[in-house]
Amino acid sequence: MTERIEAGQLVFVADGEIGVAGVREVRPHEDTFVINVQNGGDFVLPMSAVKDVHSGKVILAVDKLPEDVREALRHPHAAEIHNPSYAATDPEEGALKD
Repeated sequence: MTERIEAGQLVFVADGEIGVAGVREVRPHEDTFVINVQNGGDFVLPMSAVKDVHSGKVILAVDKLPEDVREALRHPHAAEIHNPSYAATDPEEGALKD
């Protein structure tokens, strides 16, 4: 990782995709951080769930996420993007496509 995770950063499942969450809190003493997934709520994640941090963006390692977080990340923009094909697009790059 080239940067530290900080509250307020946007969270992505793949670089170049639409942001799916925001960092709400960083808990360095627990080696965790809290994200708020749009339309999904708050989740506490281990730092090991981060693939990269750069340009003020947190990229998640989707394969290291609990299933409840993966499910919340499948449709974070359902209320505003009416395109059922939207989700991260490539399973090799951390996609959550149905």
